[in-house]
Amino acid sequence: MARKLFTSESVTEGHPDKICDQISDAVLDSIFEKDPMARVACETSVTTGLVLVSGEITTSCYVDIPKIVRETIREIGYDRAKYGFDCDTCAVLTAIDEQSPDIAMGVDRALEAKKGEMTEEEIAVIGAGDQGMMFGFACDETPELMPMPIALAHKLARRLSEVRKNGTLTYLRPDGKTQVTVEYEDDKPVRIDTIVISTQHSPEVEHDQIEKDMMEHVIKPIVPVELLDDKTKYFINPTGRFVVGGPQGDAVDRSAAYAARYVAKNIVAAGLAKKCEVQLAYAIGVAKPVSVLVETFGTGKIPEEKIEELVIKHFDLRPAGIIKSLDLRRPIYRQTAAYGHFGRNDIDLPWEKTDKVEILKKEANL
Repeated sequence: MARKLFTSESVTEGHPDKICDQISDAVLDSIFEKDPMARVACETSVTTGLVLVSGEITTSCYVDIPKIVRETIREIGYDRAKYGFDCDTCAVLTAIDEQSPDIAMGVDRALEAKKGEMTEEEIAVIGAGDQGMMFGFACDETPELMPMPIALAHKLARRLSEVRKNGTLTYLRPDGKTQVTVEYEDDKPVRIDTIVISTQHSPEVEHDQIEKDMMEHVIKPIVPVELLDDKTKYFINPTGRFVVGGPQGDAVDRSAAYAARYVAKNIVAAGLAKKCEVQLAYAIGVAKPVSVLVETFGTGKIPEEKIEELVIKHFDLRPAGIIKSLDLRRPIYRQTAAYGHFGRNDIDLPWEKTDKVEILKKEANL
């Protein structure tokens, strides 16, 4: 009976990444209302007190981008300076140009007919605006045919925004993140192992109150009770305080991505599997990963559960442990900004080392 954990996360509309996405798509929607044949490649960046909208837009219409930005931020809920971001006082900068004529050459031909439906011939000669690869996926774990971890994480994040906006929990602020770890048995979801909720809040509310309210008003209405048990772990605002959020409090950590590559490469190099994918999931403020998943796609020489045990035993996957073991506090990153972070033989990168091969082989009896 194969058992494994898989984790997915979601963020609320007040998270900095989603603020950017919503502004960019609000600009897109506003242009499409007036000019359905426009071409919009719009990107947004936000930081404390500042929004930058940039990109390439080719259209016959005019839209008031600063107004769109402020209305979008207001709808999200950042309408007071004490929230760390204010739709009325933040600076809005725009840097918009037209689409590159070299790209336009490949997509222009059929767009001459901008009224009525395009014929099959017109559709056939529209070229793609860029190269790239896209994947689609579905599974039968939920009614919406999505994997259960991401489906529940999205629903919890949406519920966070609902109870903030409808006045159920007036102390909540727009930024928030959710994360759900599901335990699978023979590839079927059987229980929830861990739920993480981090929500921005006003400074006067006590942590105990937040924990109680998240359970009562967010988790219970969303998560099926039959998936919860006395071993389910809950991490609610695990840092203890989340007053500063949104663009004022954004941060990014890529150390665990390097650690995951390091683990996977050593597993394959040791001959434990021909192919390996490693997922590490964390709760903010908690050192140990909430889940470690090893997927060998049927190529493992020993059971995946055994490989996971070896990973936990021989790799320190706590943030400080990763930084120490891979010696990450060094100026080594600019060289990775082009041509890939992984699989580089031309430069010396710590996560590409295979120094765990011998101990993994020995303990796997290979």
